[in-house]
Amino acid sequence: MASQKLRNVQGAGDDDLKVDMSPMIDMVFLLLLFFLVNASLVIVKMDKRVVVPVAKHSEPQKEKLGRIVINVYSDEFAGEGRFRMEDGEVIFPDTPDMEDMEDYIRKRKEEIEARGVVPRLHLRCDKGAYFKYGRRVIRVAARAGVNEVIFVSYMTEKG
Repeated sequence: MASQKLRNVQGAGDDDLKVDMSPMIDMVFLLLLFFLVNASLVIVKMDKRVVVPVAKHSEPQKEKLGRIVINVYSDEFAGEGRFRMEDGEVIFPDTPDMEDMEDYIRKRKEEIEARGVVPRLHLRCDKGAYFKYGRRVIRVAARAGVNEVIFVSYMTEKG
């Protein structure tokens, strides 16, 4: 008798229990919009004329914020200028003190630090360029106050 009453009570409520899903769908949509709006899109421009070397022990960089990209070209493309910014357009003159590059790096460093990010030199040297040119860029960056250097290389040959 008691089990019959229990079955009647449990069975009678099935039709009344329905969950309205529209508020939950609205919240998921709002959260999606919130994260899309607040996500920062980081694009590191790469000049295709720089042929990056291959290093089997290289690791992909996880942090893309705060990069100051300098391209160092091999002799093949150095006729127009050996040192350029990330887009490959602005050319730094190859002078002994390289003041233009130092001013650019210092200005970019201040912009990056204002956002609360650690500035890093993103050095893209062509595999045909001599290391002495890369070393000059590193020294100029050190004079400008940037002490972290990312050497760009690939794990495998890009084809």
